[in-house]
Amino acid sequence: MAQSYDLIVIGAGPGGYIAAIRAAQLGMKVAVVEREHLAGICSNWGCIPTKALLRTADVMHTAQHAKDYGLTLEGSIKPDVKAIVARSRGIAARMNNGVGFLFKKNKVDIIWGEAKITKPGEIVVGKISKPVVQPQGPVPKNTLGEGTYTAKHIIVATGARPRALPGIEPEGKLIWTYFEAMKPEELPKSLLVMGSGAIGIEFASFYNAMGVDVTVVEIMSQVMPVEDAEISTFAKKQFEKQGIKIHLEAKVAKVEKGSNSITATIEKKDGSSEKITADRMISAIGVQANIENIGLEAAGVKTDRGFVVIDGYGKTNVEGIYAIGDVAGGPLLAHKAEHEAVVCVEKIAGLPNVHATDKSKIPGCTYCNPQVASVGLTEAKAKEQGRDIRVGRFSFAANGKAVALGEDQGMVKTIFDKKTGELLGAHMVGAEVTELIQGFVVAMNLETTEEDLMHTIFPHPTLSESMKESVLDAYGRVLNA
Repeated sequence: MAQSYDLIVIGAGPGGYIAAIRAAQLGMKVAVVEREHLAGICSNWGCIPTKALLRTADVMHTAQHAKDYGLTLEGSIKPDVKAIVARSRGIAARMNNGVGFLFKKNKVDIIWGEAKITKPGEIVVGKISKPVVQPQGPVPKNTLGEGTYTAKHIIVATGARPRALPGIEPEGKLIWTYFEAMKPEELPKSLLVMGSGAIGIEFASFYNAMGVDVTVVEIMSQVMPVEDAEISTFAKKQFEKQGIKIHLEAKVAKVEKGSNSITATIEKKDGSSEKITADRMISAIGVQANIENIGLEAAGVKTDRGFVVIDGYGKTNVEGIYAIGDVAGGPLLAHKAEHEAVVCVEKIAGLPNVHATDKSKIPGCTYCNPQVASVGLTEAKAKEQGRDIRVGRFSFAANGKAVALGEDQGMVKTIFDKKTGELLGAHMVGAEVTELIQGFVVAMNLETTEEDLMHTIFPHPTLSESMKESVLDAYGRVLNA
């Protein structure tokens, strides 16, 4: 007889493991099916280990500018790539083990294998055919295996993988995805990055800090295309000051592979082209959802442009089947997946006052140097919607804490509805803005107006004072600029 559960989650990434834990907290009998590693791409190959690499880049940058802080360092600062990668991988393993502990603590069963939905309420778990990446560490002891399992509710949380362009597919040696970029055996002398979204720019920033000659090619008219144009322009200037070469409105049309290098043909908007030779290339042109071979089509689950279609509570068009996280479309962010997980499970459990996920208030963070963070509408989007707006700006150059830190290259931009005072969007570039953005996220969720923000006392001296000054600037009341 098939083993039965209240809920089975397919995938143990940020969305999947949070869904399982929340369901267990609500008294459900829960199992998670995983084929590679607990904690998913985010903790094993994305969010967390990349931040470990970027922390190394920050320390390297600070050490190289020690003289600016009145310090003298003897000898040169050199990266030890093996030690850098080992630290990053160790942190990933720690996060992986942490999820295993949480499953045990919350009495969540782990089913190791590949899941396929055979019909609503039933899955078959088979052997792992071909793992994309080997599991981190040993398979947990409290693990079930192949077989048929039933559950009233099934959540698909299978995530996404790097997308590849035909003819320019990553093969791991000369053309990398983020998997290979995260664990190089040695640093290349030169690197071409195709795509300037968060993944591309973060790796460009890391390798540049390590002394690699970095070139970025972006098909859109600005780096980090989803960001506010003014913030993007500011960030681009800082990247170029650091030595990163950036080609906008350009595409990699062809790549020729040598024995230990690539030569890319870059086509530009004006019709011209040039060839760029680099030791290695990173393909960072986005991701595609893992929707294949899990029974969605046979079950009749609707998809659109490669992603599962859901409502604001994670429900698909098929009763009893849900989807959360990257597999259900953008924004492709771990914290979006986690929030969707909680909303989905609480709706399944019948809790009162469960609010649908509001994608307009999901913050985005890019951990390059300088950092970039945002929430809500860009200035262009607000105008496209016909909003009459007020825009405020404040430079880190006028913020005492930023100057004291030696991090005065940054700015905060806020966008308000002129009639109602509603905060429509906030955009930031500079030191630690990925930590600051949450202040504006909370404000938007509480439907805070400009008056509320103006009457909030921000501590001094802090970078956060720039947030208030930007609000004041939007209403002609800025004090320190």
